[in-house]
Amino acid sequence: MKDELLKIIKYILKEYPKLDELSKPRLVKLIYLIDWKHALETGEQLTDIKWVNNHYGPYVEDIIELIKERNDIFLLDSYRNRYGKITDKIKLVNKLESIEVGENKEIIDFIINKTNHFKWSDFMDIVMSTYPVQSYQRYTELDLSEDAKKYNKLRSTSGNPV
Repeated sequence: MKDELLKIIKYILKEYPKLDELSKPRLVKLIYLIDWKHALETGEQLTDIKWVNNHYGPYVEDIIELIKERNDIFLLDSYRNRYGKITDKIKLVNKLESIEVGENKEIIDFIINKTNHFKWSDFMDIVMSTYPVQSYQRYTELDLSEDAKKYNKLRSTSGNPV
């Protein structure tokens, strides 16, 4: 599944329209939303990430660690943000490489297109309002596949999104 995650990260870095706003936390949350959308549509996450509902929503270091391990694919560019803190931007080493994500392209593009224009706070509102984040206590592991089944059942019985 690491290969699938690598493809997703590379695809996002190639296709994201506002790369200057694609911070590490935003990238991680985008992948969470992609996993959640995939679980809603198929019953399974796209990645094998074990998401944890931490203080600022779903987060794992797996994605950032993978990026750091693969310095043949990714560059981490450190800079000082507008709040005076050092942060990293992630870039592709080979921007011309063709990246195929197959049947998952539709879901990934949907999440990118629906969220790229949001400011950070609005983007986080979307992430924090998802059923798994709302359903679990902080610092617990999320089960997106099981939550998708529950959520879809609730939607089908109520006739309205929950």
